[in-house]
Amino acid sequence: MRDCDPAALSRSAASSSRPRPHRWLAVALALVCSGCAGLPKEVERPVSVALDVARGPTDLSALVERQRRAVGARGVSSGFMLLSGPQEAYGSRLALVEAAQKTLDLQYYAIHADASSARLLRGVVDAARRGVRVRILLDDFHSTGRNALVMRLAFEPHIEMRMFNPVAGPRDSMLGRLWGSLTDFSRVQQRMHNKLFIADNAMGVTGGRNLGDAYFGQGAGENFVDLDVLAAGPVVAELSRSFDQYWNNPRAYPVQSLVTRKELEQLQAQIQEAEGGAAAGDAPALPPPAQDPEQQRRALQAWNEEPLDLANARLVWAPAAVLVDQPTKIALEGEPGPAGGEPAGPDATAALQGGADAEDTVVDGLLQLMARTRRELLIISPYFVPGEDMKRAFAEARRRGVRVRILTNSLASNDAPIAHVGYARHREELLDLGVELYELRSEQAGLRTAFGSSGTPSGPQRSGSNPGNDGASGGATGASRSMLHSKVLVVDRQLLVVGSMNLDLRSQLQNTEVALLIRSKLLSEQAARQIEAAMLRGSWHVQRSEDGALLWRAPEGSGLDDMKHDPDSSLGLRLLLRLLGPLAPDHLL
Repeated sequence: MRDCDPAALSRSAASSSRPRPHRWLAVALALVCSGCAGLPKEVERPVSVALDVARGPTDLSALVERQRRAVGARGVSSGFMLLSGPQEAYGSRLALVEAAQKTLDLQYYAIHADASSARLLRGVVDAARRGVRVRILLDDFHSTGRNALVMRLAFEPHIEMRMFNPVAGPRDSMLGRLWGSLTDFSRVQQRMHNKLFIADNAMGVTGGRNLGDAYFGQGAGENFVDLDVLAAGPVVAELSRSFDQYWNNPRAYPVQSLVTRKELEQLQAQIQEAEGGAAAGDAPALPPPAQDPEQQRRALQAWNEEPLDLANARLVWAPAAVLVDQPTKIALEGEPGPAGGEPAGPDATAALQGGADAEDTVVDGLLQLMARTRRELLIISPYFVPGEDMKRAFAEARRRGVRVRILTNSLASNDAPIAHVGYARHREELLDLGVELYELRSEQAGLRTAFGSSGTPSGPQRSGSNPGNDGASGGATGASRSMLHSKVLVVDRQLLVVGSMNLDLRSQLQNTEVALLIRSKLLSEQAARQIEAAMLRGSWHVQRSEDGALLWRAPEGSGLDDMKHDPDSSLGLRLLLRLLGPLAPDHLL
C-alpha cells in the first residue's frame, strides 16, 4: 500500500497536518534496523458485528429494497454508482452519515485533520449522539501530530475507535515515533490499506479515497484524481463482513489502550499554541482548523456541499463480489509472514470466473482475472511496480492477443518519486511485451515539490517506503497539481474492479487491500470511456522512438511537444532518482 512508511512521519507534531513519507530514507533504514517495540498486552476487545438488516430494517435498507423492486433486480444483484467526481464522492459519504439510523462503520488507511474531514466527522458525532452505533477502524501509521487528534472521537458516547497495527512511540514527537517505527521495521511496513464507509449495513462506499481535503478536490496545492463506488444491497453485507474480520482481530487496538483523553488534550493545546491559538471548533471530538482564517473561510464555503440524494441515485444493478485480504496478512509477533485473502460472499466464485484460492491475496486474485481476459485489459494503478508474476501475466495476455493498456503516474504527478523508480526500471521491458503505457500529465516537478518541501501543510502525501501509499505529500506552490490515485481494472468491458489496491509488490505482499468486482457491461463501458479519455487527452503516451529510446508522446490537443525524458521534471530530480534507484528494491516501493 503506498500510504504509510516509517519515514512518512510528520515534520513535527505542531506544524504539519500530514506525514511526509520519504521512501528512499526508509529503504536505507531497512538495512540497519531490527528489534521489536512493545505494544499494550492483555487488551480488551469486545466483539461486535454488523447490523442484521433482516432482523432490524432501517429506512436506508427499505430504500434499497424499494429500488431493487422498482427495476426488477434479480437474485443477489446489488446496486452500484460510480463516484468519479469529488462532489459525488463527498456528498455520498455525507448522505450516508445523515441517513444512518442504527450503525456506521468506517475503515480507512488515513483520516486527515482538515476541513473536509472536520465536517464529515462532525456529522458522525451527531449521528452517534442520536443513538447510531459508530465503529471507526483506522490504520495507525499516520496518527501523529495533528492527525492524532482524530482519535478524540473514541471518547464520544456511542463511538468506538480502534487503531490497526499500532506504531509504538509518542504521538507528539517525530523522533519518538520514528524510533517506534525503526525498532519494529518489518511489522510497521505492513499496513491496513482498506477503505470502507458503510451505513446500516445497507449502503456503502469503497474505492481509493482516504478522508481528507486532497481526496475531495480541496487540497491547497495538490489533489488526487480518484474513483469510488457507491454500493447498495447484498454485496454490502460482504463488505461489512470484511470490516468485522478486521475489527475483531487482535491487531486492532482500542484507542483507549494506546492514548488517554488527557494526552490528546495536551497535544491539541500544543498544536494550538504553535498555530497562534486557533480555536478547537464546536465539536469536542474534532481537531482544530488547519488553515489561517481566510483559508478556513474558503474551505467552509467549499464544503457547504449538499448530501447526495440517495433516493434518486441512478444505481446500476448487477452481480458482484468482494475480494479482501485477510487481517492475518499482517503478522503478529511470533506469527509467520503475510498470509493471503479470500473471496467474500456466495457469488464470489462466479464473479471471479473460477475465483481465487483462500491463500491468495487481492492482487493474486486480479492476476487470475488477467489470465482469463480474452480481448482487452484496461488498468489504472497510481503506484505501478510489477513483480515477475505480474509481468508474466501481461506477457501471456499479449500472446493471447489481449490489448493491455495501463495508466499510471508520471514522475511529475507522482507524490512518491522513489516509487516511480520501481516502475521506470520495468518500463522498457513492458513496452517490449506490447503493453501500452500512459503517464498522467501534471505540472512541473522538481526536488522541492517531489520530496514534500513546498511548505503547504494540507497537501496530500504518499509513502516513500511508505507502508500505505495513499498519498500524503506536501502541497506544491502555484496551481494545484493533479496526482493519480484511482485503482481500477476493466476486463473485456464486462467486469469492473474498483478497490484500494495498487499493482505492486507492496499491495501484493505487505498491505491488506479490498476490491469490489462488478459484472456489468454498462459500468465497465462507462469506466472504460473515462479511462480512455484520460489516456488520450490527459496523459503522456510512452513509446519507443525510431532509434529505440523512450519517447513521451504529448496528449492529444495539448499543443505540447513530444519529450525524450520524463516530462515536467527537473534535471536534478531525474539525476537524484537515477542515483537512488539501485538502492531501492521493488518490494519496499
